[in-house]
Amino acid sequence: MSFTPSRPSPARMLSRARAAGVPEARWRPGLAVQPFHSEIFAPASEASGAGLALALARDVFAALGQDEDARPVLWVQDRKAIRLGGRPFLHGLPPAWRDRLIHVAASTPEDALFALEEGLKCRDLACVIGEIAGNPRALDFTASRRLSLAAERHGVRLWLVRLDAVPDLSSARMRWQVCAARSPRPRWNPVAPGSATWHAELFRARGHVPGEWMLCDDNGTLRIHRDADRAAATDPVHLVRPTVGRSLAARARA
Repeated sequence: MSFTPSRPSPARMLSRARAAGVPEARWRPGLAVQPFHSEIFAPASEASGAGLALALARDVFAALGQDEDARPVLWVQDRKAIRLGGRPFLHGLPPAWRDRLIHVAASTPEDALFALEEGLKCRDLACVIGEIAGNPRALDFTASRRLSLAAERHGVRLWLVRLDAVPDLSSARMRWQVCAARSPRPRWNPVAPGSATWHAELFRARGHVPGEWMLCDDNGTLRIHRDADRAAATDPVHLVRPTVGRSLAARARA
């Protein structure tokens, strides 16, 4: 009689990684060990919540070497979230995501939670992003726990954006409070729009201490804001001084 060991769940593999010597430390972009259920609290008047969810998802895929993952991405919104923030703009998404987005417009928070949980049970999805407005009664600790268990059991990550919501009881392994911040100066064109930048506070995380960061999307890569400033400061374009119509040789002779 042969015995075939069962494959450990992604959540158990994550716990083993922590037990193997991954210390509790400050979070930073590029970490491969990330939770499967995260919440992002953001104002509905700006797209900071959805923007950071996209940036965090791409950061995890890059850290895991899954940049070429072509599986679909599920995006679920309830009716109030759509009314407050609008639907995802296809051409505003990363190019690699535009042809594999599955959007679900749910009428109620209950329908949105059902769609999120069913999506997390599908291993053919790369990840799930959800947007729910306010603090609906349906999104209690039990519902949150169901999402965490489904995500960890099936290995599909969830970033749930809570629009205009107050942090309440939740089993999410990582919880963020985010708002839009001033963008760094563009490298090549000073009058062009800068990279998306967020003031992000990690106020709860398993395996990481709380902290605050200025995060920016540097050409598709999530970075801490000071790294972008340092790169801009050492860029040759910013090191050259304006000559006001006179060449550097002429200024040297003067």
